[in-house]
Amino acid sequence: MNPENSIEVRNVKKKFKIFYDRGNDLKDRILFRNRNHYENRWVLNGISFSVRKGEAIGLIGHNGCGKSTTLKLLTKILYPDEGTIEMDGRVSSLIELGAGFHPDMTGRENIYTNASIFGLTKKEIDARIQEIIDFSELEEFIDNPIRTYSSGMYMRLAFSVAINVDANILLIDEILAVGDANFQRKCFDKLREIKSHGTTIVIVSHALEQIEQICETSYWIEDGLIKDHGTPKAVHDHYLKNMEEKRSQQLEKQHHQENQKPQKETLPDFCEASAIRMGTGAVRFTNALLCNAENQKQFIFNTEDKLKIILEYESHQPGLKGNFGYGIFREDGLHCYGTNILIETGECIPIQEHGRLEITVQNALLPAKYFLDIAVHSHDGIIFDDIRQVLSFAVTSDHYDIGVCRLHSEFSWR
Repeated sequence: MNPENSIEVRNVKKKFKIFYDRGNDLKDRILFRNRNHYENRWVLNGISFSVRKGEAIGLIGHNGCGKSTTLKLLTKILYPDEGTIEMDGRVSSLIELGAGFHPDMTGRENIYTNASIFGLTKKEIDARIQEIIDFSELEEFIDNPIRTYSSGMYMRLAFSVAINVDANILLIDEILAVGDANFQRKCFDKLREIKSHGTTIVIVSHALEQIEQICETSYWIEDGLIKDHGTPKAVHDHYLKNMEEKRSQQLEKQHHQENQKPQKETLPDFCEASAIRMGTGAVRFTNALLCNAENQKQFIFNTEDKLKIILEYESHQPGLKGNFGYGIFREDGLHCYGTNILIETGECIPIQEHGRLEITVQNALLPAKYFLDIAVHSHDGIIFDDIRQVLSFAVTSDHYDIGVCRLHSEFSWR
């Protein structure tokens, strides 16, 4: 093993037995032994990578691609069928928080039990138990049985133990949503602090912006292989484009299938399957499009592109005035921006029997997946039509800044 590396994964393969109809007990297995058919499903087909000491890497990919399996192989929860994994140093994992916790033991007692699993001696735990308790913010509950804890309290305690064991290697699987927003921020700051002290970190996450803030390299796993790796921004750009193209193809296929079925009252074809609609129906959207500056339908935009929202509607109630607006939410629920005609012009507009509205946006959003909401209200707030998550789109960028949006900055020096 290279002495500069903490982790070396060489041509690792992993398969699982997938049973079609497995008997639940001995009687079933004897009487219906022909049911015990299975197939070997290869989750990893030969992945190789290495992680330098003090480096942070991210593993990305769609559900079921093998990311979490890779992490479990690193923790030795699972073992590879082929290939080798070498690791140098104490390992702490944030994969199944609270593994080893006993519900009838107090929080304090469980700290000792869980920290010992990570390899700490009693003397080492004594020296840092107050730091663990303080970080968890559970001082007043620490001597209560953890069966009395809420799920959020349970996760806080487990996280606090796992990041305070002086690990050389930290493995993280989709757990940066612990507690409220302030505690999440504290957890993320703690991870950056740990990294600055030389800890090697491997993160599995769908939150690409988190990986971009902490990792030097991203590995995109697809079909059990590493499809791309490199600078997180570049890899995520490739990944988002690929996922959006697949989503568009799937959406077209789904619409075609739906058109073959007898029609029933449902969301119109222009809406995402996850869309939610509400309102009185006095005005109804009949189409919504995302387009580029040339009015061509598009679902992938670059930062600083012009983006057009085209809305078509109908109404059979003459004399109405409407306040049309839109909102943009990131995939993780962050409300990025919202506005409407009343905010922009100070007045509502007359509703036509069949109308069309174009909204041109100078896109400043940074790479991620986003959802578009559209709505039309009366001046006093009566909802005529409101469709949440009507469309989704992805943003890519040629820049390497981080955050939610791109702010134009000028640097001067002397």
